[in-house]
Parts: sequence; structure tokens; C-alpha cells
Amino acid sequence: LITDPLDGRHYVGKADGAAGILGRWEAYAHNGHGWNKELVALPKGQCEHFVFSILRVFGSSTSSSEVDGAEAHYKRALMTRGFGLNRN
Repeated sequence: LITDPLDGRHYVGKADGAAGILGRWEAYAHNGHGWNKELVALPKGQCEHFVFSILRVFGSSTSSSEVDGAEAHYKRALMTRGFGLNRN
């Protein structure tokens, strides 16, 4: 979960694949937005204030459908599609 404390909006994203969460957070640390379209569109420098949280941890053998389902659940629960930073 990425929270923008300036306006309270959230972004929910998963960190699957070989690099896992470390690889995903390295992308955010490198450029502030990790190439997420909605985050790229924010004013320059706004990403510097983001707060990162881990909502759930899965084992390496967890199916991608279970991870995708959890991501969708958190997007719905936190309403990040309508009031947050998720487009999908």
C-alpha cells in the first residue's frame, strides 16, 4: 500500500515475480513512481512524501490467482479505484 499523506489517497499494488517486494520498492525508490501511470501523472516531487506499507505477505509458492484476488480485495476495501490512485 502506498499512501500519499498530502491528500490521503492510496495505491494498492502487488509485488510478485522473481524480484518480489524488494525489486518493486527499488523501482519506487529509483524514480518515485515505479512507472505506475497514475503516480507518474502526479506533480513532480509529490512522490517524495509517500508512505509505504505491507498489507499482506505471501509465500513464494502462492498461486498468482490468490495474489491477484487479494490485490483486488484491498482495492475494493480501500476504494482506491474511485478515490485513490488505482486506475484498474
